[in-house]
Amino acid sequence: MTEEIKGIIFDYGGTIDSHGDHWSEVIYDGYKACGLDVDKEEFRTSYVYAERELARTRHIYPQHTFLDVMEIKMRLELDDLASRGIISQAVADEKCSPIAHYCYERARASVDDARPVLAKLAEHFPMVLVSNFYGNVESVIRDMDIRQYFRGVIESAVVGVRKPDARIFTLGVVALGLPAENVLVVGDSMRKDILPAESIGCRTAWLKGKGWTADEDAMTHPTQIKSLADLLPLTGLA
Repeated sequence: MTEEIKGIIFDYGGTIDSHGDHWSEVIYDGYKACGLDVDKEEFRTSYVYAERELARTRHIYPQHTFLDVMEIKMRLELDDLASRGIISQAVADEKCSPIAHYCYERARASVDDARPVLAKLAEHFPMVLVSNFYGNVESVIRDMDIRQYFRGVIESAVVGVRKPDARIFTLGVVALGLPAENVLVVGDSMRKDILPAESIGCRTAWLKGKGWTADEDAMTHPTQIKSLADLLPLTGLA
C-alpha cells in the first residue's frame, strides 16, 4: 500500500476531533463529568432530536467555532430533555455551558494529538478534508489550527452531497487530482466513510473507536487502525 498512496482524504468529526469515538459518547461523558445523571437512552433520544433539528433549521453559521456549535447543540439537547420532563429547565440552563466547554476541550485535546501526524503527512502528501458538517467546518479547523494541512475542504452543507453518498468522496478525489486507487481515505465510520470510499476504488484506513451501535462495535476490517499515528508506518513515514 505504501507505494500506491499519493494523496489522503480525511474525515473530520469523529476522526480528527475525538480519537475515533462517536461524538455521542464524548457528549455523554460530558454530561457525567458535569454532574448530569441522565439515562443513556433518554440522552440518545435528545441527541437524535438535536441532530434532526440542526438539519431542519439553520442554527449554525459559517463563522461559528466548535465551541459555538457545542453551545447550540447542548441548548437543543438539554431543552429537549427538559421538555420531556427528564430534567428541570433550571438544570438545563445551568449545565449547558459547562458541558459545551467540556466537549470543546475534549476536541482540542484530540486535535492536539492529531496535529503532529497531520503535519508530517502534509509534508509528503496532498491532503483534502471531506466532512459532513454544518457549513462552518472552515471556521472550526482554523480555530483548531489545522487548516494549513489541507489543500481543500469539501463540506456536505456547502456542496449539497452528504455521506454515505460516495459522490462526496469523488469530489475529494477530483480535488486531489489523483486516481482513486492512489487515494487513502481515513475515517471513523464504516458506513459513512470506509464503505463508500471503497466503492469508488479508494484505499481506506478505519479509525475504530466507540461507535453508535453495538453492531458497529462488533465489526472488524482489515484496514482498521487504533490511532492516527498508525498512519505513519502505513504510509512509509515511520
